[in-house]
Amino acid sequence: MAQQQRAIQRLNALTAQLGGGWTGRAGGVRKRYSSGEAGDDKSGHIKTSSTESVIFFNNLLPINLQWLFRIPWTMEKVFPKALDQNKTSAISAVNPGNVLDEAIKANGLTGVKVLEVLPRFKEGGAFLKFAHDESTSSTNVADAVRAYLKQQKFRPWWNPLNRVQARLVIGKPWVEDLFRLPSSRIRCEFLPTSPGAEVAELSQEQLYSFFRPYGKLVDIVTQPSDSKIVPRYAYLDFSHKRKAIMAKNCLHGYTIDEPQGGGKLGTIFRLTYEKKARFGWIREWIFGHPRLMIPLLAALVAGITVAVFDPLRTLAIKAHITRAFHVEDNFIWRWVKTQGEDLIDKVKSLRQHGGTDEAGMQVVWDDRRDQIEQIQAWLMESVDTFIIVQGPRGSGKKELVVDHALKQKREAHKLLIVDCKPIQEARGDTATINAAAGQVGYRPVFSWFNSISGLIDLAAQGTTGVKTGFSETLENQLVKIWNNTASALKSIALEDRKKDDKDSALSDDEYLEAHPERRPVVVVDNFLHKGSDPGAELVYDKLAEWAARLSTGNIAHVIFLTNDVSYSKSLSKALPDRVFRQISLGDCSPEVAKRYVVNHLDFDADDKEITDGSKKLTPSQKRNDLNELDNVITLLGGRLTDLEFLARRIKAGETPNKAVKEMIDQGASEVIKMYINSNESRKWTNQQAWSLIKGLAKIEALRYNEVLLADAFGSGGEEALAALEQAELISIETQNGRPHSIKAGRPIYAPAFKQLTDDHVLSAKMELSLLGQSIGAENKSIDKYEQELHLLAKLPGQPAEIKPRIYWLLGKIQSSQGKVEGYEKEAGEMKKLLSTEF
Repeated sequence: MAQQQRAIQRLNALTAQLGGGWTGRAGGVRKRYSSGEAGDDKSGHIKTSSTESVIFFNNLLPINLQWLFRIPWTMEKVFPKALDQNKTSAISAVNPGNVLDEAIKANGLTGVKVLEVLPRFKEGGAFLKFAHDESTSSTNVADAVRAYLKQQKFRPWWNPLNRVQARLVIGKPWVEDLFRLPSSRIRCEFLPTSPGAEVAELSQEQLYSFFRPYGKLVDIVTQPSDSKIVPRYAYLDFSHKRKAIMAKNCLHGYTIDEPQGGGKLGTIFRLTYEKKARFGWIREWIFGHPRLMIPLLAALVAGITVAVFDPLRTLAIKAHITRAFHVEDNFIWRWVKTQGEDLIDKVKSLRQHGGTDEAGMQVVWDDRRDQIEQIQAWLMESVDTFIIVQGPRGSGKKELVVDHALKQKREAHKLLIVDCKPIQEARGDTATINAAAGQVGYRPVFSWFNSISGLIDLAAQGTTGVKTGFSETLENQLVKIWNNTASALKSIALEDRKKDDKDSALSDDEYLEAHPERRPVVVVDNFLHKGSDPGAELVYDKLAEWAARLSTGNIAHVIFLTNDVSYSKSLSKALPDRVFRQISLGDCSPEVAKRYVVNHLDFDADDKEITDGSKKLTPSQKRNDLNELDNVITLLGGRLTDLEFLARRIKAGETPNKAVKEMIDQGASEVIKMYINSNESRKWTNQQAWSLIKGLAKIEALRYNEVLLADAFGSGGEEALAALEQAELISIETQNGRPHSIKAGRPIYAPAFKQLTDDHVLSAKMELSLLGQSIGAENKSIDKYEQELHLLAKLPGQPAEIKPRIYWLLGKIQSSQGKVEGYEKEAGEMKKLLSTEF
């Protein structure tokens, strides 16, 4: 409240000197008005008689007080009250009334009296209205005031380079309180002295003679001669805003007579401030040359992105890899955890056993110790390290590589895991960019800007015919993400290098080649996940090319984890001249599988001794039904996910036989739902899937080429087999680089296939569908043979040479007809079965 009062007092002091009443030397109290911003009686004009004149004082107040006029109550409340005060201002440069009194005294003029001062706050000046007798002219009074100001050189403290100036008002100024701020440009309109009278348009030379005395002019722009705009006008640009203020207030409403060039009836000046657009030539040049400016603007945006955002993104990726901002790695958080011994013991226990999900896995890792050591040995070699670990889902690829082979790299925070699954499952370019950026910690990412820039690019191309280059394709965005990640990985690889090392003279590339142990490791998980989907090839190709650059540039080691056996087709594009180092993970052997289940059961067992000194029995030793494991493991196979599921069911109280039976039932349901009754668009038919199910239910492996000879695979057979392998119904084994045999995709599927074929109703339904397909194929063959016979019958004379061909066609028709009859007989039995059984 006190601050507001002091502000009002200071404002009162500002206006008191200009508008307040005071006693002059001639005696009497000068006339006051409630406000000088709107003229006498708020008419917008200053009323004068023949013995009254007006002088305008400039540079009395700072023009930057214009913001006060945005406050509604300023002009209505504060200024009228301030005009009634009689105080000395500390802001105003000089008191106009005192200046006039001193000037009159210095020049010995008489009969002059100050009437009032009308302040012009937004123009930083004031009008001084004075009266004089007939013996004293207003011009002499104005000259005396100008001479006095020139002699005294009053300078405001806020602008010491400019003096206070004053000039006689020769026109009829329009004193308005509109929110029209001063400008260095004045619009001078030429008006007639009476409605309908002729107007004279002054030339540049004539305008110069009128306005130059008030300040230096920069330019005079007259109205084009062909312009139809009335009234006619001209623009006058002053070198300074205060010069324009002086000219506008002194010449507004001035009437130019005929000798001065105003025509027979005279011409009146109407002056207004014209807002001058700053940097207008820049705007006009930009909009006038869009084909040049739009690409330049795109280049500028790209340059800013590279100069500002790319370093930030590289730092963000580096922090993501090194876990610089992870709470778990913060020393304060570690100290808090050490305060709870029970909690830390539990954490250590979980780490020792690897968590409940890792129960019993030590048996598997012991069995795969050679493969773990092989990966670690490859990482120590200085040559290009491009490793592929292939195996079916549930074979423990990621656990083997990340948790065991790369345990030291993970603890040293030199491990980056890129999961392709969320990238490939993202819908749309924006979601794909966000998913790829999230995998490596690429921040900030403006994926939404790509959509907006695409619209801008389309609109600009439609108007100018030139692409702006604002929008970037998904390919370019992915390349930027991978390139920034490569820069971060190289920075991590070189961060331990010191200037006093023995090999400090080596370049960065030579250093990385000589020290493979310094390089971080990039693990690409779920490579070729849904590789057959549209658009998947772009993501995987760019990822493979990036990985190849990391490996060949000795920036990082790269390990691909995939369950697709056709990975070489995609990776060979990136490294066509390199031999991949690969490890294939299969299912566990029956002995390892049995030990895994038993260890999983004994994971949480308490091995402390009881009071009689004997050991407490483990959960596996207490059970009498584990002898069934030898039989069920044969049916279940060695897939880790299935073994873990079996161990959980046994741990829950089920017997091994019952648990495996339920797992087989569940597997059979999955096969029907996913491969036979699925309504999704697929590259295989129900008949093809059932043909494989029926064959694998009888024998463990089918001949690949024999399967292609079946009627169900007569058209697009290889594509269907590849799609079924991708969907994990089957697995195709190769020998000498060619497909060799076909097996079940999961070991649990083999007994599930047999269970499905034992279902007479389902088998009859699917066999009926297969028979229908076979009958259709034979009928097409018969139709083709009959058409050829019809053509041969039309030959004249029936040459003897075509008789063998005729006999061959007749035999084919007879053979196909016999097959059709046999198929129809079997189909009749199937229909009978479907009509009698549920």
